[in-house]
Amino acid sequence: MAKGTLYIISAPSGAGKTSLVKALLGTMSEVVVSLSHTTRAKRDEEVDGQEYHFIDEQTFDQMVANDEFLEHATVFGNKYGTSRQHLQEQLLLGRDVILEIDWQGARQIRQLMGDCKSIFVLPPTMQALCDRLIGRGQDTEQTIELRMNEAKSEMTHYAEFDYIVINDDFDTAVAELASIFVSNRLLADAQQQRHSKKLAELLASSI
Repeated sequence: MAKGTLYIISAPSGAGKTSLVKALLGTMSEVVVSLSHTTRAKRDEEVDGQEYHFIDEQTFDQMVANDEFLEHATVFGNKYGTSRQHLQEQLLLGRDVILEIDWQGARQIRQLMGDCKSIFVLPPTMQALCDRLIGRGQDTEQTIELRMNEAKSEMTHYAEFDYIVINDDFDTAVAELASIFVSNRLLADAQQQRHSKKLAELLASSI
């Protein structure tokens, strides 16, 4: 069985990363999302263990002390961390794992796991990004201004990533995202591991 690939997906808030990933999961098998642990308060529509593992700061800090996180960071005053054990288990099962983290976390992961793939999602324009943040109806005007300023800073790191997807037309962006996963599955090394028996039979067969 071929080991799965870790995909880091980063984007400024409001670029549509979460919606793109959700759509991708609906079209591809053997792709899962790594659920981060966070101290952020759960929103009304969120379910613990589905979007995140919601924990208090004391528990989070204890997990850090126990070296249970592959990476962890503080974003907008909230702590986020990626479980080392869960991630490795999914990869060994042959599943491609999506890790949605910011550019800082992405940098940490690339240093620890050099064989991962990284994708940065960009909005088509800053105005489109602002409109999406307003349209979500989740943030105050002050928070939106903060997120817009942070987005400008985050987007300067796009060149650190392997792939860039511009989320202008949603269906096109989903198709582009899927093509990254498909093309990596078709690499010779991955196919050799995945279909070793079939390849051996082909080479051993005679007409």
